[in-house]
Amino acid sequence: MPTFKLDGQEIPFEPGDTIIRAAWKKGIEIPHYCWHPGLSVAANCRMCLVEIKSARPMALPILAWDEKKKDYVETTKTKLQPACQMDAAEGMEVISKGAAVEKAQASVQEFLLLNHPVDCPICDQAGECKLQDYWLAHQKKLKRKETEPVHKPKAVRFGPTIVYDAERCISCTRCIRFCDEVVGDHVLDMRERGNRNEIIVSPGRELDHDYTLMTEHVCPVGALTSKDFRFKARVWFLRSTPSVCTGCATGCNSWIDYDPRYQRVYRLRPRDNEAVNKFWMCDDGMMTYKRFHEDRILTGRARQDGRVVEVPRKAAIEGAAKALKVAKKLAVVLSAQASNEDNFVLARLGSALGGQKLYLAALGGWKGDKILRHNDNNPNRAGALTVAGAQSLGSLEELVKAVEAREIDTIVSIGWAASQGVDELAALASIPHVCFSSNIGPLAQVATIVVPIASIAESSGAFTNAQGVVQSFKKAVTAPMGITSGWETLLEVAALAGVDLSMKQLSDVRGALATHSSNAPTSVGDTPAPAAE
Repeated sequence: MPTFKLDGQEIPFEPGDTIIRAAWKKGIEIPHYCWHPGLSVAANCRMCLVEIKSARPMALPILAWDEKKKDYVETTKTKLQPACQMDAAEGMEVISKGAAVEKAQASVQEFLLLNHPVDCPICDQAGECKLQDYWLAHQKKLKRKETEPVHKPKAVRFGPTIVYDAERCISCTRCIRFCDEVVGDHVLDMRERGNRNEIIVSPGRELDHDYTLMTEHVCPVGALTSKDFRFKARVWFLRSTPSVCTGCATGCNSWIDYDPRYQRVYRLRPRDNEAVNKFWMCDDGMMTYKRFHEDRILTGRARQDGRVVEVPRKAAIEGAAKALKVAKKLAVVLSAQASNEDNFVLARLGSALGGQKLYLAALGGWKGDKILRHNDNNPNRAGALTVAGAQSLGSLEELVKAVEAREIDTIVSIGWAASQGVDELAALASIPHVCFSSNIGPLAQVATIVVPIASIAESSGAFTNAQGVVQSFKKAVTAPMGITSGWETLLEVAALAGVDLSMKQLSDVRGALATHSSNAPTSVGDTPAPAAE
């Protein structure tokens, strides 16, 4: 592979790579605002200027202050090149940290901050803002401007999810290019020139497509803010854990951002994986974090005399073990929302207890697209099919018919999700039905015993996406009230029911699952989460 030198370090590159992209692949950041690895090159912020030593030297005539003469004198300076626009070449020597480069970066930074409001204490971007980062790295000087800054519209509603502050905007055009190039919707544009330009929404339109939160995410400063995250948390209090989106079968890689003090998740961000989701996520996927805390089942539930009452978790587990132990015609319901590990242990438990047939519960689908959104809005249908192996998975409609025909006398299910409503599944409450669920949902609502389990954010596991890629996620926060993951809870029930599944730890489950499916989950690694691009 050809290489070039960046500040003395050999950087490999592929044909077509620019200097900044090759450096980015190597994990080296050349300061930038407008460049993004998933968008076209704009080269308008000029923050990525570098000196190319190996090329024909180019000098610009300038007037520079001579301290001895106390006057400006004619001289020259090196012409710098934008790293985002210059193709990498074999043997090229690039300087990104020299005196000329750092002076240029400081000048660009000062120019961008001339009219920028110093409202960092109330700006949601504080803590992950490139203006802050680069000021500390390349400027560290107070403003020299003594006149009134240019004022622009603030708190402008761009749509149902996004608020725009024109005074913070540096006109990098990332948001415009994202809407144009990724979404294919020219809903944003820029008007005016110079220090009066600002981003606007097309007349008669609003920013309301399926990727509005991603449009906000690509903003390198605090100009675009999400209404959902606005004023809710400070990023320096948040920690990040690698995860996988539960929104659909694409399996977008994500970061779970949570506050360890409160064990609460505040947002999801895309995690780069060019083979799966590139750099993006859709709005619905980014909002699935709400399910981690809303409509949760935190205690056991039991149906008594036609009504549901709360019971201690231990009592629910004991009741589940008792009901399953005496089952004669057991039906096992896997979930397209549950992890491979949870489904696998449930299937093993059902088999050990004489389960006759496997069924699958899943959401009914949504509007997909050609960008990221898969038509199947379940993250792990493929994983459930792998767990089932050669055995076909029946639908919940078939399960209802089997219950009504008295072919089934007990049900064990996992997860909250179902495309059917409570009325359609009412027959599943007519016989002993044990459901392991983290959230309220149709399946849990028609159970006779509900055992609480941890959410995806509170456990480690893996999903298999529509392309058959097995992707693991890690536990971010601790489940409340002693609740454990689905597979751990199922092993507790198995022990009380007198069933030895020969699994105690996650490694045991994954080992048995790998043997079963010959497709072990890939590791997400332990690398720290990068700041939002």
